[in-house]
Amino acid sequence: MSLAGSSVASGGKAARRAIEFGKTYVVRPKGKHQATIVWLHGLGDNGSSWSQLLEMLPLPNIKWICPTAPTRPIALFGGFPSTAWFDVKDLSEDGPDDLEGLDASAAHVAYLLSTEPSDIKLGVGGFSMGAATALYSATCHAVGKYGNGNPYPTNLSAVVGLSGWLPCSKTLKSKMEEKNASNSGAGSLPILLCHGKVDDVVLYKFGEKSSQALHSVGFQDVIFKSYNGLGHYTVPEEMDEVCAWLTSKLGLL
Repeated sequence: MSLAGSSVASGGKAARRAIEFGKTYVVRPKGKHQATIVWLHGLGDNGSSWSQLLEMLPLPNIKWICPTAPTRPIALFGGFPSTAWFDVKDLSEDGPDDLEGLDASAAHVAYLLSTEPSDIKLGVGGFSMGAATALYSATCHAVGKYGNGNPYPTNLSAVVGLSGWLPCSKTLKSKMEEKNASNSGAGSLPILLCHGKVDDVVLYKFGEKSSQALHSVGFQDVIFKSYNGLGHYTVPEEMDEVCAWLTSKLGLL
């Protein structure tokens, strides 16, 4: 099933420009619906490819929502347009952060989860730039607001990031301290990070540093898994880890 693209203003506030999201693909649960996870693709990809992979996972109680990012000019590509959750000059935590794009994509994730039943556990995950957006959503959840100051509405229960990095890591500590997030329970959000040791697109060190940064600001339940010989892609061993972790953290049958 696919849903039409939508236009979202970042964090519910009128954005400087309308952001048109692409097609969303939904994988419905084959068993009792217990959790819904929005899964975000990487730079230049779309929701369809990941929906096909996720449909094959042995997780019958999860509904997967796989949106497609807007097509936008990308600084990394010299302004050439590509599907992307935000603009990026460098695929690492060292690059400048496109706060407006991050807010808009995090708001789109929240919008996609907003109509789920109240007894369903909610999560977000992704690969590469999608993982970065998922981790940004985790930080918005922890501090209770988007980067633009608007309240973050979604109660997340799990976050997964494959081959990604943590955006806005340099300002996260002050935001967490302002919120006193680690003491308020916001830091208890479970996060699984996985990264290949020979990733030549988003370097392994950025995944490792992202895990350390999350720990240092008060996230208490962060697991970092590394994979020898793995580049910038996923493998069955990694997806098996994701399945086992989600089953445990979400209490799936």
